[in-house]
Amino acid sequence: MDAFSSFFGSQSSSRSRWSYDSLKSFGQISPIVQTHLKQVYLSLCCALIASAAGAYLHLVWNIGGLLTTFACMGSMIWLLSTPSHHEQHKRVALLMAAAVFEGASIGPLIDLAIEIDPSILVSAFVGTALAFSCFSLAAMLARRREYLYLGGLLSSGLSILLWLHFASSIFGGSAAIFKFELYFGLLLFVGFTIVDPGNN
Repeated sequence: MDAFSSFFGSQSSSRSRWSYDSLKSFGQISPIVQTHLKQVYLSLCCALIASAAGAYLHLVWNIGGLLTTFACMGSMIWLLSTPSHHEQHKRVALLMAAAVFEGASIGPLIDLAIEIDPSILVSAFVGTALAFSCFSLAAMLARRREYLYLGGLLSSGLSILLWLHFASSIFGGSAAIFKFELYFGLLLFVGFTIVDPGNN
């Protein structure tokens, strides 16, 4: 709870309350908060992988449906009712179980997306994984909050630009895509020139 309170800059006597003004604070990030952010993004990454495994289980054995939806909701309720201080391993296991059941529950939707266009599935998974990895790297490297926010957004934009260029080189591009890559890339690297000197 101290890490959560220090992240929002709450210096009042009641450390469990925070205001919108403390959310807008762009001060230093303490090492405790930075460690907490790393753990949060690592947990989200593991949940993404577990959800993908659940979707794969549905594709192989057709297990997704109403039962896995109820199991997902039950796992989440159990996770929320488990105390956070003493049972960390149990909470992580419940989070992964909820993610697997959630992946299996959206399996029928994934089946439909594969029938329409299989590249939708790959681009959604890669985009989500890139966003998590970019924000994780920003959380590990940023020392101030504004660099955390800006670095995560800029690295996500750079990943989008990379994949857009890769797709246009395979499937053919147009003048509009080229202009977008040119000007969007210019804006991104102007942003990186702001982040890089200030982060050192």
